Amino acid sequence: QVQLVESGGGLVQAGGSLTLTCAASKGSIANYNYGMAWFRQAPGKDREFVGGIKWDAGSTKYADSVKDRFTISRDDAKSTVTLQMNSLKPDDTAVYYCARDRQRRRSWIFSESASHAYWGQGTQVTVSS
Repeated sequence: QVQLVESGGGLVQAGGSLTLTCAASKGSIANYNYGMAWFRQAPGKDREFVGGIKWDAGSTKYADSVKDRFTISRDDAKSTVTLQMNSLKPDDTAVYYCARDRQRRRSWIFSESASHAYWGQGTQVTVSS
């Protein structure tokens, strides 16, 4: 059983920062050996890829809209994945979801939702102007 729990969302002014954390809930299968990703969905819009990190933390990949502002990291000892968000903009307002890759130890970071088998419940991020 894989259960992912996001935390850290909230209300922040434009230009501010937030740190989101995704944790494997106690008792669930750990996420090491799997790539992890963050997605977001704004009201009335499709879910979109934000960024991902390879299973061995050897590489990361970001959407152009967040590149140079967001950073993904992972701590497999704690079974957590973190999304550091800086220079936030109102357009970043969305529900943010973490997701685990469908297959273990893949060589690439996949940005498609269908490539991820497990999802958290989401955490709301609201950026005011």
